[in-house]
Amino acid sequence: MRYTQDYSDKIRKLKTTLEESDCVLIGAGAGLSTSAGFTYSGERFDKYFSDFGAKYGFKDMYSGGFYPYPTPEEMWAYWSRYIYINRYMDIPKPVYEELLELVKDKDYFVITTNVDHCFQKAGFDKKRLFYTQGDYGLFQCSEPCRDVTYDNKDMILNMYEKQSGMRIPTELIPKCPNCGKPLTMNLRSDDKFVEDEGWHEAAKRYEEFNKTHKGKVLYLELGVGYNTPVIIKYPFWQRTFDNPNATYACINFSDAECPEQIKDRSILIEGDIGEVLEDLKGEMK
Repeated sequence: MRYTQDYSDKIRKLKTTLEESDCVLIGAGAGLSTSAGFTYSGERFDKYFSDFGAKYGFKDMYSGGFYPYPTPEEMWAYWSRYIYINRYMDIPKPVYEELLELVKDKDYFVITTNVDHCFQKAGFDKKRLFYTQGDYGLFQCSEPCRDVTYDNKDMILNMYEKQSGMRIPTELIPKCPNCGKPLTMNLRSDDKFVEDEGWHEAAKRYEEFNKTHKGKVLYLELGVGYNTPVIIKYPFWQRTFDNPNATYACINFSDAECPEQIKDRSILIEGDIGEVLEDLKGEMK
């Protein structure tokens, strides 16, 4: 599809829409980070987790996160390496930087289910970001005893550097500084997920952006699947339907689709997000 006339027409239409829009609301899912090189299986898994795969029998990082490790020392050896690889290492490809280059002069906001911090590392304004599902860079009390999160960089690096034989030293197991219970990742998986002060402030800014932007809005959806469509995909469809001046654009490796009711105001592109953004950038020169 990349070289067809239909694809070229869509790129030109997206260029024009982006240029003419009053603002851009970006909705980003896992497909965006996958395009940028944060893959969880294959060569990257073999490079960083072949020892865990050989011992425990799983073949991708995602499965490793659900493995019932027999001890917390083994569990934290896996998770500290996982978080280090997917949060504190730089992402291989400059896809996020290219996205910022395209929208930096627009009035933009980002809502994302990604938890890898790539938007901020690429230079996006922190006050224009809403991470709905948490952040690999934060811990919370497993209880939780308070709606507070803790920066985990030093703890993660310590566990990562001092692990041996796929175990961390027992004394490095992270504990809540308030109640002493185990710390855990600040990732939304059940009703114990902590929405701290920063989360609520970002949610308010996102709500305010939607309330005050009713003109030519470009809803730009990137790599969003159907695991949690109620967070980005369905609201984007509904807001496009409600606003006759809005345009919905979806870039996805597959399943770039929309309801029939907004099809005439939608731009649907199936392909690698990074490649599509490169083509869009080339069209805008």
